[in-house]
Amino acid sequence: MKKVALVTGASSGIGAETAKLLVKNGFTVYGAARRLDRMQVLKVEGVNLIAMDVTDDASMVAGVNNIIDAEGRIDVLVNNAGYGSYGSVEDVPISEAKNQFEVNIFGLARLTQLVLPYMRRQGSGRIINISSIGGKIGEPHGAWYHATKYAVEGLSDSLRMELKEFGIDVVIIEPGAIKTEWTGIAADNLLKMSGHTAYAQLANKHAKMFAGADKFASEPIVVAKTIAKAATVKKPRTRYATGGGAKIILFLRRVLTDRMFDKVMLGMMK
Repeated sequence: MKKVALVTGASSGIGAETAKLLVKNGFTVYGAARRLDRMQVLKVEGVNLIAMDVTDDASMVAGVNNIIDAEGRIDVLVNNAGYGSYGSVEDVPISEAKNQFEVNIFGLARLTQLVLPYMRRQGSGRIINISSIGGKIGEPHGAWYHATKYAVEGLSDSLRMELKEFGIDVVIIEPGAIKTEWTGIAADNLLKMSGHTAYAQLANKHAKMFAGADKFASEPIVVAKTIAKAATVKKPRTRYATGGGAKIILFLRRVLTDRMFDKVMLGMMK
């Protein structure tokens, strides 16, 4: 029997590459995103498409039910949907901060709740949560985004212990700089929120750093390969750092003091 995988945020970037790669690894794959039209190219690769908004409970319930009706099981959930909301803490409205949490953490948690009963019944399963090196470090203007990724790390570590007795693995993926739409969206949000406020000087330097990030970034397939490995190995690691600069940045975070690391981060925004 083929294993079944559900990948959120499958309309582009890491999610799209992961969906295609899991098909090649023998999975029956369901790719989920808000807009079906942006995923049509995946049909050619053998990916089943589901319209799903991770801020809409009804769409998540319907999506999981559709998979269970068709396949009778879910073996791997890749919680990849997310975006970066940037701007100073003072400038970003709390309504936008709440939406960042709705997409990046509460949607992830709710979808996990929906698949767990089936995984427990099977006595097996794998939850793969896409965090970020941003779940281990901070940066100016990224407080709300980083807060969500710190939350993903804490939720995943706790969930891993809860699910051990049921034979369900929880894996955290921590990408570094990746060539996706994410960087452009984050930069646009940053300039919209703080590009003309008291924080404008540093915000514009930060946006310029975002614009040059592709020089050091990895292609989405690099992360997709890491996710596929986490989905297929017999005993996955609890977390994988992968992609542009991820391991070196996490190493610096471990060995430097807080103020030294702050200096490094601010020094990158010239």
